[in-house]
Amino acid sequence: MATAILRPALLLAALLHAAPGQAQPERGVPDTLERRVAACTSCHGSPSAPAPAPAAGPRYFPHIAGKPAGYLFNQLQNFRAGRRQYPLMTYMVEHLSDDYLREIATYFAAQHLPALVLDRTTLPADQLERGRQLVTRGDAAAKVPACMACHGQRLTGALPAIPGLLGLPRDYVNAQLGAWRNGTRRAQAPDCMATIAGRLSLADVAAVSAWLASEPLPEDTSPAPDVVHPMPLACGSERQQP
Repeated sequence: MATAILRPALLLAALLHAAPGQAQPERGVPDTLERRVAACTSCHGSPSAPAPAPAAGPRYFPHIAGKPAGYLFNQLQNFRAGRRQYPLMTYMVEHLSDDYLREIATYFAAQHLPALVLDRTTLPADQLERGRQLVTRGDAAAKVPACMACHGQRLTGALPAIPGLLGLPRDYVNAQLGAWRNGTRRAQAPDCMATIAGRLSLADVAAVSAWLASEPLPEDTSPAPDVVHPMPLACGSERQQP
């Protein structure tokens, strides 16, 4: 099991740590960015491969295809700077330049990948309703804005750097909101998501992640062309970092 997990990580590290134009690919194999980032799809999915069957255990890896390039670039920078904590990701990007990270982000932003959606009939009705309320209307008493206020009415994100929320594994959303609550995930200041996550109860985190993971994706999953202003909170990750 450990070998299977490490193999794609080691392959990706080897591909990425070779600067563009300096790799030595196998004879007859073109040295392209697609080849360099092929191991990313072991965890994050591939548009050219069939969608995997639903897993029995937790699923923590998000789909990154189609996310705004500015968002993906920011996250690669965050891993490199230690604002996000995942050792394998940090190891892969710690020596890469901004230009190379931006190239990787642009590549995946142009991809499209269908995502798995949970069956709502298996989830408690009261949890789903609470999740729907928080996502679509927020909770004024708790000073929690609606997710839609920043991530778009279709929850597919907004350019240049707000991610879509649909199609993400419930366990991944739970883990990220938990990381913001305990300070192990951070973003460029002002860190609006840390503020919002700190105002959510654990039950609210579970409700939001369950509703998002069970919401069908719209036919058009592309991000909105811009963020609706004014945003509920000042947010440093709204813009793509230079």
